[in-house]
Amino acid sequence: MVREIRIYVEGGGDRATDRADLRKGFGKFLDGIKQQARAKRIGWNIKACGSRGMAFKSFKSAIQQKPEAFNVLLIDSEGPVEPNTPSWKHLREREEDKWELSAQYEPNCYLMVQTMEAWFLADKMALAAFYGNGFNQNALPDRSDVEQIAKQDIYDSLKRATRDTGAKEYHKTRHAPKILGLLNVAKVRKAALHCKQLFQVLEKQVGISIE
Repeated sequence: MVREIRIYVEGGGDRATDRADLRKGFGKFLDGIKQQARAKRIGWNIKACGSRGMAFKSFKSAIQQKPEAFNVLLIDSEGPVEPNTPSWKHLREREEDKWELSAQYEPNCYLMVQTMEAWFLADKMALAAFYGNGFNQNALPDRSDVEQIAKQDIYDSLKRATRDTGAKEYHKTRHAPKILGLLNVAKVRKAALHCKQLFQVLEKQVGISIE
């Protein structure tokens, strides 16, 4: 069991206030593990880093400067992930990334496939609760394996589903942090294999099991 868990997540944009909001959103989504970690006096820190490049840079710095902690990189895959391909390998071989990652980082790298918003499609009730009147659930893809939905299709369907709501079209910075806090973790774990893997490794580090 480790003494501290540090999660470096992509997203939040350039403004500190937006990054703080996203950090809070992820904090709510991972609250079950966070509470158990704190009960066992395990440090817990989530950092929304803005760009994916900055998330990777922050993660690599943490590996060097805080080796006693369990450091996690959580980042969008930005596209489909081949079956049984480790996250570190996907990021090393992806043409737009080509990051220097090796198998030693297998326990530390996790993907949101194909983007964070895929998790939202796993819990349409949470989306309906957030957007309220005018939300068109029928505009969203009707499939249980949300990681197989193309990134652009996710964004396009969210825009169609939300354009007639009071909050207007889905907006990543304004809406995502609040939606994260409403998601049913069990639904997302069931629909997104890589999210399930993230929870499993965090549970192992804390010494618990949450379903």
